[in-house]
Amino acid sequence: MANYSVHSENDRSKILKALGINNAGELFSFIPGKVLNPEINIPAGLSEMELRDKLNKLAGLNNPVSSFSSFLGGGAYNHYIPSAVNYVTSISQFYTAYTPYQAEISQGTLQYIFEFQSLMCRLNGMDITNASMYDGGSSLAEAVLLSRRATGKKKVILSTTINPQYRQTVKTYVSGLDMEVVEAGHKEGITDIDLLKNTIDEDTCSVVIQNPNYFGNLEEVFKIRNMLDSYPDCLYIVSADPLSLAILKPPSEYGADIVVGDAQCFGNPLSFGGPYLGYFSTREKYLRQMPGRIVGKTIDRDGKDSYTLIYQTREQHIRKVKATSNICTNHSLNVLAATVYLYLLGEEGLKNLASLCIRRANYFYNKLSELPHFKKRYKSNFFSELTISTDLDVDRTLEALYKENIIGGINLGKYYNELSDSILVSFTEMNSESDIDRYIDILKKLQAG
Repeated sequence: MANYSVHSENDRSKILKALGINNAGELFSFIPGKVLNPEINIPAGLSEMELRDKLNKLAGLNNPVSSFSSFLGGGAYNHYIPSAVNYVTSISQFYTAYTPYQAEISQGTLQYIFEFQSLMCRLNGMDITNASMYDGGSSLAEAVLLSRRATGKKKVILSTTINPQYRQTVKTYVSGLDMEVVEAGHKEGITDIDLLKNTIDEDTCSVVIQNPNYFGNLEEVFKIRNMLDSYPDCLYIVSADPLSLAILKPPSEYGADIVVGDAQCFGNPLSFGGPYLGYFSTREKYLRQMPGRIVGKTIDRDGKDSYTLIYQTREQHIRKVKATSNICTNHSLNVLAATVYLYLLGEEGLKNLASLCIRRANYFYNKLSELPHFKKRYKSNFFSELTISTDLDVDRTLEALYKENIIGGINLGKYYNELSDSILVSFTEMNSESDIDRYIDILKKLQAG
């Protein structure tokens, strides 16, 4: 396809004749002239070559992302993406394919969706996973809606240690429904179980936590499960970082009913916040309440493996009253990237990656002991992120780091009033020990005045 195409004079004449007018201006004759053709002070037009040159110069004013060391996290993580991932996702049959919500889509697309489903079940230990959701926030919101349908109850309890954006997404999804959203506070950076006990009742359809949570801490997941045993109809929903599941106990082992999250960390770039891919896993008993679609594997009449969409719950496929969600597709290309990434790393590679992220976070934590004005805020165990507090100004601290080409983390005061002195710092394999040393050195200079 050409970069630029235009109607010929002959094309225009045919269009004008069909419309019964003499020129295009007659289409807008009813608009007052001062509105239709206002005086706009803009420079003269440029040739294509001049325009490209100008745009290149403007682009050159940007700081290249590669020159920064990023310690941002909070749901989006900067991991190395092997070249093979981009090579496979660039195959034209994949990236130009029709959006995969019809049963007749290609076997190749169906197969990698099936593989993604299988891999996610293997990670989190659940019975079934769908073909993916839009992102982690929408996936969590859909889990809450499932708990409403499955139990008939109206109250959902969200821990405040859940990603604030995810919590807001849930509130938006349920705003038009007869549901009550209650937030349970935290104590020492993890869900306050005593407060949870005082909040839950017989009308609660689900209790929702995040593990590791937004502060990077590991929740007391088994204690929460034990508490929920007194409320057998209440569903236990866990939003989990899928990379952490390479070394942490899978949510199935502590009784989760639904496990959701964002699999962006598997082979997908940061991309200014998307598109990402939410995963949604649950127990088999909730199959027909699950949103989205599931790909299944069978044998065709020639004895060969065959893949097909076996489960679809949108209103175009079943009676509208039975539809579970208005999601019309899945983030297929992102799913392909995640699937290729997981197969490239393998089980041991994924464990090694998760362990490396932990080691980098602990390296930073140990270095932090050299700084009297900075400390780890919570005593809880952490995975690859931790919350630090400071008696210095947080914005000034982050600005000082940024001037040295370091994106220092997330100012938690933007989401939690009581954490105006705190920064969420995240670590991946992309943060070398020398990067961490440089980070610490800048903090030392700041506290020295």
